[in-house]
Amino acid sequence: MRRLSRIGFAAVAAALLAAAGCSSSSSSSSTSVITPTPGTSSTAAPASAGTGGQGAQSVTNYLTYVGGTAGPANSSLPPVYIGYVNQQGGPTAVGLLATAGAQMAVKYANAELGGMDGHPIQLVTCFIASAEEEGTTCAQKFLADKKIDVVNMGGVAIGVQSFFSTLHGSLPVIDGVAATPIDTTQPNAVILFGDATHILPPFGTYARDVLHAKTAALVYPSNNAGIVIGAGAIKAGLVAAGVTVKAVGYSESTTDLTSVLTAAGAQTADMVIPYSDTAGCVNLAKGLTALGITDPKKIVSAPLCLNGQVIAGLGDWPHWTYAIASSLFGDPSDPGMPAYMTVAAKYSTPAAAPDPWNIVNFGQLLTTIKIMNEVGYASLSPSAILAKAKVFTGPQALGAPELACGKYSTAPAVCNDTIQLFEYAGGVTKGRPNWVKMSGWIQPPS
Repeated sequence: MRRLSRIGFAAVAAALLAAAGCSSSSSSSSTSVITPTPGTSSTAAPASAGTGGQGAQSVTNYLTYVGGTAGPANSSLPPVYIGYVNQQGGPTAVGLLATAGAQMAVKYANAELGGMDGHPIQLVTCFIASAEEEGTTCAQKFLADKKIDVVNMGGVAIGVQSFFSTLHGSLPVIDGVAATPIDTTQPNAVILFGDATHILPPFGTYARDVLHAKTAALVYPSNNAGIVIGAGAIKAGLVAAGVTVKAVGYSESTTDLTSVLTAAGAQTADMVIPYSDTAGCVNLAKGLTALGITDPKKIVSAPLCLNGQVIAGLGDWPHWTYAIASSLFGDPSDPGMPAYMTVAAKYSTPAAAPDPWNIVNFGQLLTTIKIMNEVGYASLSPSAILAKAKVFTGPQALGAPELACGKYSTAPAVCNDTIQLFEYAGGVTKGRPNWVKMSGWIQPPS
């Protein structure tokens, strides 16, 4: 949350804390959500939408999931170390709150899940700000620390090539959502929630099968490497589904985006896709409102706008439809969401908990701990961890119902290519944001 001023952060926290829902869990007495704004009526979810999350397979007990021991880790035992790399501290950040999610998982596991096989867990962090060579620096740091047997990756779009090249397969890398296609081809990587080139093409499936759209307008910041890759994947999915799409890029320094939206044909398109990192969400929302484009079913975006920064700028999340490759914060149809919300109320912050990067990195860290527990402390090694990770088929905590690592021969590290979509109607009900489920898990168009 480094981009927020102290005043801005306080405003976000106050807004998020204004509505609290009670929890029956012994680990927390409440969970915080956004300040309600007047909600709009919306049609019920399509009959095909089904139950959210993983339905009956949803992970609802994290202790059982990781195979841990109830209670804190044994502080007298030597720690286990997990490397962690994220892109942050520079002019752009793909997943600014990814690190917060990983730290939340470690705090929780050390306090209540017995750490890893009884041993305390420590994250060894390294951050890439803006330069490709920083990937080399992080890889060298992890290789030099012989106590590290596995690395977790957040949202990284810069330095990825040099990172994997320097690592040279010596350590397994467990990723949540990969921002570049480089990650997908690495034999030592496992991407649990999918990558941009595989989880964004389902926008085309949704446009064709649910919206029955013929045309689409796509706008995105053209100077953000990770976003550019994602925008290309969305466009490819739309084209594959037979949708005519006009894509227009803009500089992140541009604040008035009405002309950009107009150039993309947003006013007449059947589907409008404002695709940006958190920094651009407020400006996109204001531009759409100024042009009178307010139909939440027509406006479809990735979930990067669902955090406190956006609430600080708009007073609420934009009333759009959101696609997500993980569980969605507050989804009332997801049996796995209450467990996350309970833990987040205790170990996260109100501004960070709803963010999809927080959710994804929390889930992937728990899976890393699960795999390490299965290997056992005495047998920990990079090869043993990688072997277990490669054959993991789920259920993934807060992830898609089924994982298929190696499904794509050209992207063997990818384990998921599905997303689910929700319309945000505004406000809260029984302590949860008002979501309307618009589709079950869908795949890219064939």
